[in-house]
Amino acid sequence: MYIDIDHGHIPKKGQIVCGDVFLSSKLKNENRLTAVLSDGLGSGIKANILAKLAASMALRFMLNDQPIERSATSIRETLPIDSTRKIAFATFTIIDTEFDGFTRIMEYGNSQFMIFRKGKYIHTRPEGDPEDELYTTSFKAELEDRIILFSDGVSQSGIGKKEMPFGWGIAKMALFIEDILKRRPDISASDLRKYIARRASFNDDLQPQDDISCAVLYFRKPRKLLLCSGPPYDSKKDAQVIENVRNFKGHKVISGGTTAQIIARGLRKEIDVDLKNIHPGLPPVASIEGFELVTEGILTLGKAAEMLKYNNMSSIAQDNPAKKLCNILLNHDKITFFVGTRINEAHQDPNMPVELEIRRNVIKKIAYILENTFLKETEIVYI
Repeated sequence: MYIDIDHGHIPKKGQIVCGDVFLSSKLKNENRLTAVLSDGLGSGIKANILAKLAASMALRFMLNDQPIERSATSIRETLPIDSTRKIAFATFTIIDTEFDGFTRIMEYGNSQFMIFRKGKYIHTRPEGDPEDELYTTSFKAELEDRIILFSDGVSQSGIGKKEMPFGWGIAKMALFIEDILKRRPDISASDLRKYIARRASFNDDLQPQDDISCAVLYFRKPRKLLLCSGPPYDSKKDAQVIENVRNFKGHKVISGGTTAQIIARGLRKEIDVDLKNIHPGLPPVASIEGFELVTEGILTLGKAAEMLKYNNMSSIAQDNPAKKLCNILLNHDKITFFVGTRINEAHQDPNMPVELEIRRNVIKKIAYILENTFLKETEIVYI
C-alpha cells in the first residue's frame, strides 16, 4: 500500500498564524510513516510555538525509534501546565503506521481521530488511563482506509448555532465525510482535507472561532506518473524513449515542445495546441491522445517548482499550465522523470531571464520538494 497524506490549516479569525502544527516524515528504509498533529493553547504565534515544540519533540522521538507510549509520556511531562486553567499548553496526536497497514495512534487532549473503511465511519475504542489522559489505539489499516486527524476548531465549529448547539460533532462530521466518499470514492487526501476544513469554516460563517486543522492519511494502491522532458542527448535514443513511454503503466505528462514532437511522431499521434487560454509568461498547453497534459518545458517547469516550493497555488487560475502540472504531480504517488540531456541552445542565450535554470536542475528541485514536502516517491532517469 501507498500512504497518501496531506494537511491544511485555517487560522482563527483575526490571527495570521495558525496555533496548530502538523509534522510528518516518511522513513523509506523502514517502510514506515510518522506524523504528529499538535494544538497549542489559545491561538496565534504563542500557540504555534507551543504546538511546534510538542510536535517537534514527538517526531524526533519517533524517528529515533522510541516506543510511542514513552514518547507521549515524555512530551506530556515536559510541556508546561497553564496555572489558571490547569491544562497543558499543547495537546497532540501521534500516528505511527507501517506500509503493511499496522498502525498505532497515541492521543493526548486532542479530538479523537476518525477511521473510514469502505466509505463508512468505524467507531474505535482507545485504551488508556483517564488520569494520564493518554489513549492508545492499535489496528491494521486496509486498502482504501482513511484516517482523519483534526483539531477542536473542526469538531467544535458552528458551536452555539441552533442546528449544532454543541458544535459540528463526530456524528455530523461522519455523515458529511461518508457523503463525499460515496460521491468521490477515490478522492485524494488533499481534496478530502480541503472539503472538511472548508465546511468547518462555513459552519463558523467563514469567521473561524478557533484554529481549524485537518490531516488525512489515505491507504491506496500507488498512482504512477511518468513525466518526460527534454530530447535525449543522442537522437538515436529517441526510439528507446518512445518505447518506454508506450510501455509505461500509469499516467503520462510531457513538458517540452521538442519532446512532444518526438513522442507524437513516434506514436503517430496529433498535437493539438490550445490557443484559447493564454497566460502571461507561459506558453499554452497542448494535448496528445493518451497523455494527461502537454506543456512547454523549462519555463513551465520552473514556475511549477516555484509554486510547489511556496505551496501558493490557491489564488492561481485553474487553467494555468504550471498549476495544472502541479495538480497532476500532487495527485500521484510514484513519479518517474525521463530527462533528456541534449542542450537547448535557446537556454544559453544571455538575454534569457537570469533565474532560468537548465532542465535537469529544475527537475531535481521539483523531485526534492515532492519527496521532502509532499512525501512522494520519485525517480529521475537521464537519457
